[in-house]
Amino acid sequence: VQLQASGGGSVQAGDSLRLSCESSARIYSSTFMGWFRQGPGKDREFVAGIRWGTGRAYYADSVEGRFTTSGLKAKNTVILEMNSLKPADTAIYYCAASYRGFSKVDNEYDYWGQGTQVTVSS
Repeated sequence: VQLQASGGGSVQAGDSLRLSCESSARIYSSTFMGWFRQGPGKDREFVAGIRWGTGRAYYADSVEGRFTTSGLKAKNTVILEMNSLKPADTAIYYCAASYRGFSKVDNEYDYWGQGTQVTVSS
C-alpha cells in the first residue's frame, strides 16, 4: 500500500488549505485513516482521523472546529480540510493507515505517506 499526500503550500494566517491522501490500494472499512503533523523541532502529533467504514472522525483539541477530515470512498482518498489556519499549524503533514482501529499513537499505524509541507505566516 502506498499513500500519496498532496495539497500543502504556503498561506497566510486565516487562510484555508485542502490536503488529499490517495491510497494505491482499496481502503477497507476496518481501516482507520489518520493525519499527523510534525512542526519544526517538535514531535510528530495526531491531528485528525476517520474510521473508514463509519465515517466517524476524531480531532486533536488544537484543530477541533477548524479542521475536517472526510473520505472519498470511490477514489480511496482521504481529505483534510484546514480552515482558519494559524502559524502554529506550520508543519509537515502526513497521512497514515492503521488496521488496528482508532489511535493517536504514530507507531500503531501500518502505512505512511511521504508528507506534505504546510507553512502559515502571520
